[in-house]
Parts: sequence; structure tokens; C-alpha cells
Amino acid sequence: MPWATTLILILAGLCGSSVGQYNEEEDLAWLQYYLRQSRVSSYNYVPYYEEESPAYAYSYPSATDTEPEPEPEPQQAAPWRCPQECDCPPNFSSAMYCDTRNLRYLPFVPSRMKYVYFQNNLITSIQEGAFDNATELEWLALHNNQIGSEKVGKRVFGKLQRLERLYMNNNNLTRLPGPLPRSLRELHLSYNHISKVPSNALEGLENLTALYLSHNFIFEMGASLKGLKSLILADLSYNNLRKVPDGLPASLEQLYLEYNYINAIPEDYFQVSPRLLYVRMSHNSLTNQGLSGNTFNSSSLLELDLSYNRLQKIPRVNTNLENLYLQGNQIDEFSISSFCSVVDVVNYSRLQVLRLDGNAIKRNAVPPDAPLCLRRAAVIEI
Repeated sequence: MPWATTLILILAGLCGSSVGQYNEEEDLAWLQYYLRQSRVSSYNYVPYYEEESPAYAYSYPSATDTEPEPEPEPQQAAPWRCPQECDCPPNFSSAMYCDTRNLRYLPFVPSRMKYVYFQNNLITSIQEGAFDNATELEWLALHNNQIGSEKVGKRVFGKLQRLERLYMNNNNLTRLPGPLPRSLRELHLSYNHISKVPSNALEGLENLTALYLSHNFIFEMGASLKGLKSLILADLSYNNLRKVPDGLPASLEQLYLEYNYINAIPEDYFQVSPRLLYVRMSHNSLTNQGLSGNTFNSSSLLELDLSYNRLQKIPRVNTNLENLYLQGNQIDEFSISSFCSVVDVVNYSRLQVLRLDGNAIKRNAVPPDAPLCLRRAAVIEI
């Protein structure tokens, strides 16, 4: 066969491989592969207390400061074309990688894309209509850029009616982007400059299960969480909150409010969330005067972190609680009634870990019936 004919066949084969249609099995395989090989940070949240170290950490590689890349020439909106700045693996035709390339703009997104990664760049704006062609998007990663709220189109996410995960953490946002599609399940906005969340900012997001707003400057939340009927995790830690958010959703299981300035909690505040398992409120300004007698007496709670506050007494907790952290307060009395209203063979606490170190309690102040009440405790530190 002549060499020219051979070359033509090879080129034809290469072109044909890039036009392949995607299918559901391919998408699932790609998702599993990406989760194993991804170079970006993990978003898994560890719900257990780990000594004094933070329970989570975000780590992003820094983009090297280089000369800006030239703006790309306008491209025809062909459904198969991949921008020259990005990689579109032929075997996974619904994913596009544009991460860690010092990009200062958003390239064209082909219509077939479901998973698009723009993280770790120098992008400052999202122009109106940037994703109008990519209405099939499910994952959109824009974290670790320099995007400011004033440079985000007002309806830039409006047509993404299948979007489930939006990553915009570690940018320069001063307010929540929106409106957001009702399909959204995870919203990552940590490490921004957001100071206020209006009550209607999350309106309509009935499918949202995880909200990450830590490491901002939020001083007011209002009742913005109340209408989130599917919300399971709310991370509002490392902010400037002086009061707890109004109206927790009934679906909530994990609430993280550590490193704020909260000094009081309304009576029955946690009772509206019967599935609540983990509450972290360490490093606030809580006092016993700001709590009612049964604020934390919730039968669903498994872990409660109230360390490094201003408590002078152990608050009353439910016998189902398994982990209680009270170190670094001003407690001077070991009150067994905080754990067991009745102490006998049948009635006892399920507490496994109790930390009271860094308080004013003396070891000999532990009452004699403590071993009977706390018979399941494996760790008690005073």
C-alpha cells in the first residue's frame, strides 16, 4: 500500500476516534477513574474529632505567575471540538481538562461536556453566556482562581439545569453567585470574601445536600438555610457569626460553626432537626447564661464539640451522645446529672469520649457514681 494512502487512513482513524459518542457506562467509568486519579483536593469531610488539629484541610497548588496567554481566536461552536488550551480524552468524551494552565479566560465549552475543570488558573471573570452552549454540565470546577463577584454574569449559571456540583472556593467572591439551578447538590464557596448571605440567596435549591461556606467573613445568615429541604451538611466555620442561623432544615445531619463569635443558642434550637448527628461549636463565646437547660439534650446527637468557649458548667446532654468535647472552658464542677438524670443498672450514658482537660476541675472532684453512669466511656480526660 502506498505510504500516502497509509497516512490518510491513519489520519482518518484519529479523527474518527475523537468524534465518538458518549454513553452512560462511559460516564460512570470516567467518574470512577477521575476520583482515583484527580490532582485536585479531596472534598471528603471527616466527621470525627481529631485532637486539636483542624478536622479538614484544603490544599491547592499555586499557579505560577507568568505572562498572560494570548486570547484565543473565536472558534466555531462544533459539538466535538476541544479548545486548544485544554485536554479532552478521546475515551472520555464528556470531560474537559483546563486546570493548572495559567489561563486568564474561560475557553469555549463544547456542548457534549458534563465534567469541566478550570481550577488552579488565573481566571478573573465569567462572562454572560459562557456556558450557554454546555447545557449538559453536571460538574463545574472553578476553584483556586481570582474570580470576583462583580465580574460574574448575572445569569451565567441560569441554563445549567443539570448542574449538580459547583466548586468556586478560593476565589475573590464577595457574595453568593446566582441565581443557581435547582438541580445543584453541592455548593463549594469556602475561602472567599463573602460577608452576608441574604435570606433568599439560596431560594429554590431544594436538592442541595452540602453547603460549604467556611473561611469567609459572614456576619449574617438570616433564615437562608430554612428552605433547603435536602441539606445534610452545612459548614459555616471560620466566619464572623454572632448568632446561629435561623431555622435549621429538618434534614440536617452535620452542622459546623466553630471559630465564630456565637454567645447564645435559642431554646429548642436543635429540636427542629431530628436527624442531627454532629455539631461543632468550638472556639466561640458560649456561656451557660446563653444556653437553656436542654439546649443540647437531643436524642439524635452523637458528637458535640463545645471546646474553647466560656462555659462554667457541663451542659445537660442526652444519654445517646457518644463524644463530648469540653476542653478549654472554665468548668470547675463535675456534675454527673449532666449525663444521667437517674443512675442505676438500667439507666446510663452511651458516652465513649469525654474531654474536660484545660478546665478548673480537679481529679478528686469526680463523683463516686461516675463509673456507673459513664460505664461505656473509653476516654475521660480531666
